[in-house]
Amino acid sequence: MIPYRTFPGIDLGPITLRTFGLFVAAGIVLGTWLFLRYVRERGLDASELTRLATWIVALGLVGSRLIYVATHLDRFVDDPLAAFAVWEGGLQFSGAFLVAIVLLWWWGRRHPDVSTLLISDGVVYGLTAGLILGRIGCYAVGEHLGGPTSFFLGVEYRGGETREGPLVVGETIHNTALYEMLLLIPLFVLLHLLSRRDVPPGTLTGTFLLWYGVQRFATDFLRIYDETVLGLTGAQFICIGMVVAGVVLLRRARSASRLTTAAGAA
Repeated sequence: MIPYRTFPGIDLGPITLRTFGLFVAAGIVLGTWLFLRYVRERGLDASELTRLATWIVALGLVGSRLIYVATHLDRFVDDPLAAFAVWEGGLQFSGAFLVAIVLLWWWGRRHPDVSTLLISDGVVYGLTAGLILGRIGCYAVGEHLGGPTSFFLGVEYRGGETREGPLVVGETIHNTALYEMLLLIPLFVLLHLLSRRDVPPGTLTGTFLLWYGVQRFATDFLRIYDETVLGLTGAQFICIGMVVAGVVLLRRARSASRLTTAAGAA
């Protein structure tokens, strides 16, 4: 099993850096840089899209925190101001994802001359890299934990403050933050390879939606501290829509590729 001790803070002399906030911030910077590089390579106006990225990041953080607080109200009864302590952990991906959809739709309505799917391809490319770093932050503070296991990637808790629990020292448990991080790495590699090829707009978006939708739907069954409705977490309901949308987009991209090939042959 993997020895596991949380590390919510990094002490640098008199200064303590909050690990979760540090990795989330690093993920935002990396993801935004990759997004802007992606659209710039395709001849789009990076300055205009920088504003879009800023709105997605800012409102995405707000949305993800609101969803987290709404689904974990019991944690903030004694200290309501803790709802604003984002740097300590507690962001719900589904909130940011829904915000991003609305903002992309809004941006597409204002810029009908640019393919919204091309923009969303850049968004999910950067998002995947950012999520990898973000999950390291979740791992550091003890979030998204599951029950006891003998799985070889289970973590043996050896102490440290956690966001979920209580945990028993010496017990081996599922840590879905670790699982998601490991599953996101090959997804990013795949998206990077697709980004180097001349694929129809929507290909990267469809690939992300299908992969992440299946991945998150499966790993959420291991979480034991998330609220459920009809046996599913809120994220799992969204994942069902993600998988359906991913299949539709990939089918459309495949049809577009065939039409392009046929036109070239003619």
